[in-house]
Amino acid sequence: MKTEKLNYYLPPELIAQQPADIRSSARLLVLNRSGSELIDSRFTGIGDFLSPGDCLVLNDTKVLQARFFARRSTGARLEALFLAESEPGTWQGMLKGARKVKPGDELYLKDKAKKDFCRAVVLEKEGEGRCRLKIDTASLPNASRNKNLIDTPTLSDKIGSVDTILDKIGFPPLPPYIRRGDDTAAAAIDKLRYQTVYARHTGAVAAPTAGLHFTNQLIEQLKQRGIRFAYITLHVGTGTFKPITAENLEDHQIHQEQFSIDEENARIINTAKNKGSRIIAVGTTSARTLETAAAGSQAKAADGTTTLFIKPGYKFKIIDAMVTNFHLPKSTLLALVAAFAGLENILAAYSHAIEQRYRFYSYGDTMLII
Repeated sequence: MKTEKLNYYLPPELIAQQPADIRSSARLLVLNRSGSELIDSRFTGIGDFLSPGDCLVLNDTKVLQARFFARRSTGARLEALFLAESEPGTWQGMLKGARKVKPGDELYLKDKAKKDFCRAVVLEKEGEGRCRLKIDTASLPNASRNKNLIDTPTLSDKIGSVDTILDKIGFPPLPPYIRRGDDTAAAAIDKLRYQTVYARHTGAVAAPTAGLHFTNQLIEQLKQRGIRFAYITLHVGTGTFKPITAENLEDHQIHQEQFSIDEENARIINTAKNKGSRIIAVGTTSARTLETAAAGSQAKAADGTTTLFIKPGYKFKIIDAMVTNFHLPKSTLLALVAAFAGLENILAAYSHAIEQRYRFYSYGDTMLII
């Protein structure tokens, strides 16, 4: 399949820069893939399109405050993104504008007041702006009187832990099409809104955006109507934003992401499936996880990494419907929803959404594909 078939034109002003005033007030475009029918609605009314016994599967990953700023010893300013900790105090990250940075260079990580917080050393530069940094734990505030607390990254309240440092220096890792900078007032709003209300397991550097529309009140209302809920975890990585540059879709190497499904939630999903109820993936991340962990038409408890690339022609094993935001052209996410609903149906739905001035991408409106 030619990647160009996943292309479409989006007026730039339709890229949402701010979340909706109320999470569940986002617009909802309902696509019936069997008849290509389109219905304009609101997310508050999603229950009107669900039936008792349906099972919504939500991704409960929690987004790290992974974006931060630093300066070189020369004074040059850098923007960075935390990706992972390979060992205590050694960070894998991405640096913007780091062409002149070399292994051995010292960086000074800035706190939210734009003051030096701690020192780091560049260990190694890798491709595509990636690098490894070693945090100088002795330079952390209060380190001298808390030496016994350093290098214990499994305890989130300890001085040397990733969570503790990022809480002091980090900003929400918004996608590049949302323009922010280091505005702390905006960051406070994004910290709340670029996170689902049911986020539990820390590890993502991008939000599972289809779930951003749920409120605790709406979840309770749906439960009272007989809708079941199950939770899986997929830690969304930066690869989710990587465009497909290959001419043919099949030549694209998809990113790898860590996921888990426990026994209890696998049982909830399988019970609903066995009763003939629909399994509704909330987001492409939930869909990818469910299809990765499928054993026939059943979900199996599993913990590992997935490199599953769902594209047109894929035969779905578990999911019957999907809640999903509007995705970038030539993206693996658009390929996934095109595989589920049909490419012509999706492009027609996107054309309708553009005509009706829906808001697109992470902070935008959403679709329900049934």
